[in-house]
Amino acid sequence: MTENSTLSDVPEAPTEADALNQSAVESVESLETAPRRKGPVHEELVAEGDAAGDYLERLLDILDYDGDIDLDVEGERAVVSVIGDSDDIRKLVGDRGEVLDALQELTRLAATAETGQRSRLMLDVGGYRAERRTELTELGRSIAGEVVSSGEPVRLDPMNPFERKIVHDAVALVDGAESSSEGEEPRRRVVISPAA
Repeated sequence: MTENSTLSDVPEAPTEADALNQSAVESVESLETAPRRKGPVHEELVAEGDAAGDYLERLLDILDYDGDIDLDVEGERAVVSVIGDSDDIRKLVGDRGEVLDALQELTRLAATAETGQRSRLMLDVGGYRAERRTELTELGRSIAGEVVSSGEPVRLDPMNPFERKIVHDAVALVDGAESSSEGEEPRRRVVISPAA
């Protein structure tokens, strides 16, 4: 230090906080300039869908049923659809979707065996689940409206977990109504009540 310089003229040594801030800024800048990529979770879901599609194609060949396989990823779940209008394809749905539920479990097992990862894929056949979603959404909203007006709870018929979730989601959008589930599988049902 020279005689004329003061302590204020000496640059301060960077603090740990300064280093962390600089590191954060550099990280954000590198993220902004890096090309966007689909993450490993998306790739795993695509692989799961591919494995399920292969299994279903073999099944359709064995049964000699004519149908197309559509693969997609929605959120955190692989979605596989068997598309076709024939009576054969409708047989894969069964009464109230019971065959479809069983086929979904078999398809999940096949995908798990192929990928080594637990499968949560959703299977639809002939648009059954998509139609059922629309029906149950309307039912949930309608019954919730009645419950708000009457003040009396309503117990719906037993449903599988997929169907109950749709009803719960629909009821959640209606002011003054709430829903819960009661009973044991396979007789578990939704109860729609006035909000407490």
